[in-house]
Amino acid sequence: MDEEYNITYITLGGHVDVEKYGYLYFMIVFLVYIFILCSNSVIVYLIWIHQDLHEPMYIFIAALLLNSVLFSTNIYPKLLIDFLSEKQIISYEACLLQFFMFYCLTGCEFMLLAVMAYDRYVSIHKPLHYLNIMTKKTVSMLLAVAWFVPICEVVALTSLNANKKLCSFTLKEMFCNNSIYKLHCVWSQTISVYGLCVFINVVVLPTIYILYTYAKIFVVTYHSSQEVRKKAAQTCLPHLLVLTNYSFFTAYNVIIVRVESDVPKTARLILTLQLILYHPLFNPIIYGLKMKEISKHLKTLLCRGKKN
Repeated sequence: MDEEYNITYITLGGHVDVEKYGYLYFMIVFLVYIFILCSNSVIVYLIWIHQDLHEPMYIFIAALLLNSVLFSTNIYPKLLIDFLSEKQIISYEACLLQFFMFYCLTGCEFMLLAVMAYDRYVSIHKPLHYLNIMTKKTVSMLLAVAWFVPICEVVALTSLNANKKLCSFTLKEMFCNNSIYKLHCVWSQTISVYGLCVFINVVVLPTIYILYTYAKIFVVTYHSSQEVRKKAAQTCLPHLLVLTNYSFFTAYNVIIVRVESDVPKTARLILTLQLILYHPLFNPIIYGLKMKEISKHLKTLLCRGKKN
């Protein structure tokens, strides 16, 4: 703690051999971060400038990719600073902000995937009524719910943590997640129960809804033509791939810090890196290269760039 300015500092103890490999870590993470920023931004830009991509499905994809950029920006710049620093520390106030952004954007990811599942359900189950159902007003409302429900719930959870007294000042992680509960002098049942409710609301329920929705879609398309089945597979399977991957690592992140576990530091590091790497890194690949209309505009942009 800095007595002069009354600032409490937390040590981030999840780094492995940063003194020895700090510069190597920095270069790898820096390149990954630049790729994430550029790839996600390019797809969002293409959706923004092309009128034929101003459809609900592509608007939701743009929101998902924008969420990936914000998620990465919440984590990566601090990691880059820590790799070049003698001490990996963060003020408790900044730690709470990172905690808030991490879980808020994680919740937004699941909510957006649920919104995308609803969009695909309407598109395949009620194609003749799709335009009447998925109006601009409906799309705006769904996006608002996907963004603001996690924000409202996580801000309350962050406020509860901000009022707790600390007796420990070292985290076992590389960034601030719900391991900050281990810093508290007294375990809080209120925070634990409320945190579980938030997890159920913004992760578990959207996941159940997505699986239920896609199950219904696949049942309907199974009895449809080959063309309909192909369309369903092209639009739904990427979503399920993202959901499966992200659900696994989010569950790990929530559970591992809730139980007293002796997971080796290197194993914890690898699992944590996969949580912050996969979805912002592969979302633009999945939605940029696998979605036919986006891929078409992306190839045009690349060809134009080569000519210039």
